[in-house]
Amino acid sequence: MAVRAGATGTPPEGVDPGARAPEGDLTRIVTLPNVITVVRIACVPLFVALIALENRRGWLAAALLLGGLGATDGVDGFLARRLHQVSTVGKVLDPVADRLLLVVAGVSAIAVGAVPTWVAVAALAREVLVAVGTLLVFAAGGRRIDVRLVGKAGTLFLMFALPLFIAGHAPLGWHRIPEILGWVAVIPGLALAWAAAVAYVPDARRALAERRGREAPAT
Repeated sequence: MAVRAGATGTPPEGVDPGARAPEGDLTRIVTLPNVITVVRIACVPLFVALIALENRRGWLAAALLLGGLGATDGVDGFLARRLHQVSTVGKVLDPVADRLLLVVAGVSAIAVGAVPTWVAVAALAREVLVAVGTLLVFAAGGRRIDVRLVGKAGTLFLMFALPLFIAGHAPLGWHRIPEILGWVAVIPGLALAWAAAVAYVPDARRALAERRGREAPAT
């Protein structure tokens, strides 16, 4: 026999009234994870200002800031799941923050000559390709495509590689160490990032197929 709530709206017997769905209210906007994501985005102009100083202190500060932003990449997502504060806004903001940071860092690193051009172009081309593909699917009425773990891992590697290259470009006696570590991080980062880009293709096809299925007339 089905158990229903009473006329007063009280929960059925045996059901915890304080229990929440694993993801919480998806419509919420102001949540701790979203605040962290917004702070990360707000730090982008500061990074640009620091690297534009074009001196040792400015580049080191920019590298440390970018490294910190990369290290906190998964914090917002972890807190969203842990605190049951997953939201639709957060699912959009998080990848936007990642791509914004990566694109700005890549362009800035090229501008000061801190990173090999082909490395930055490979990273930026992937971001542009994924962003354009996402927009095309959205414009065609497809559902939002969730970020893959392999893509997050690739972004994390790249977000560590770029500040290491920037630190290695600073005129310091130990600059070779972060430069070598940058190469160690950038190779798997590019491999994972492009693997994720390829994996998004069938995801996009499924999203579009689902849209066509919804629009198909009933027989």
